[in-house]
Amino acid sequence: MRKYRIALLPGDGIGPEITLVAEKLLKAASQKHGFELIITREPFGGEAIEATGSPLPLSTLETCKSSDAVLLAAIGNPKFDTLPREKRPETGLLSLRSELQLFANIRPVKIYPALINASSLKSEIIKNVDLIVVRELTGGIYFGEPKGRIESDDDIRAFNTMTYSKKEIERVTKVAFELAKDRRSKLCSVDKANVLDVSQLWRDEVNSLSNTYQGVEVSHLYVDNAAMQLIRDPSQFDVLLTSNLFGDILSDEAAMLTGSIGMLPSASLGSIGPGLFEPVHGSAPDIANKNMANPIAMVLSAAMMLRIGLKELEAANSIEDAVNKVLTKGFRTGDLMSEGCIQLGCEEMGAHLLESL
Repeated sequence: MRKYRIALLPGDGIGPEITLVAEKLLKAASQKHGFELIITREPFGGEAIEATGSPLPLSTLETCKSSDAVLLAAIGNPKFDTLPREKRPETGLLSLRSELQLFANIRPVKIYPALINASSLKSEIIKNVDLIVVRELTGGIYFGEPKGRIESDDDIRAFNTMTYSKKEIERVTKVAFELAKDRRSKLCSVDKANVLDVSQLWRDEVNSLSNTYQGVEVSHLYVDNAAMQLIRDPSQFDVLLTSNLFGDILSDEAAMLTGSIGMLPSASLGSIGPGLFEPVHGSAPDIANKNMANPIAMVLSAAMMLRIGLKELEAANSIEDAVNKVLTKGFRTGDLMSEGCIQLGCEEMGAHLLESL
């Protein structure tokens, strides 16, 4: 029997609630499709700070590194905002990405027919949306040096450096091309090459690599136009390739096409080692332990882990089909509610998903 080691990081806020739902579905899917998941829970984020004083304990990191995949729910709580930056939950996430050498963030955005009226956009605009945003995760202006502040007698100046190397662009672009060739063979690269030198290099390297993937149609958009096109005609996109800063903004914009950020999974991948799979949403501490959370993004992150991280495609399909069946029956959590639907709590939604699976 095939066996896989999974590092499970429930984290903070609604994290433990949605983790419980995803874990039940994963166990059921593995039994159904003939493989075994060896799941190890580890403290991470605020939970780990309270237990050990560190958002990423060494034991958690070692478990993640020795696993076949890492499944994370959510981290963060305002009560940790007064800690030094290196002690906060978010720093633990950045450190984990760095230690696992994860450079490509994958965010799929797909419209479920049952939720087409949940979006703030007209149904005819979003009905065929099925795209993936590929965001470079470890370079660009967030990590460039030098950065800081310069103070003088009469002024303060702050600065950051946007920088990318040829190799950094190449590796994330290859991920985007590989995804595109297995989908609709369309890749749109987003940049600001009309004014930024770093974007000119980005565009040059994308064009150069396109010779290796001649079956993939390549286009380019300036980031401001891309933001507009995502609202005007989002179904034109298949795979969107972006730098760190542009991807941070555009992926959140694309998320709202679905009507709720509570529906969206993501993956962070590197060249070697385990990938990190997590919902796009945050820890929502204001609704934690109230049975109000939407577990679907976590469930779809688990399916994404099965599909991309473990190559268990049939199991991934079965979980995604279960989500579609439950939504089609009219079951909703509060963030998805519309007239004529049946509102459920997190636990009850999990029970219906498990039954459909």
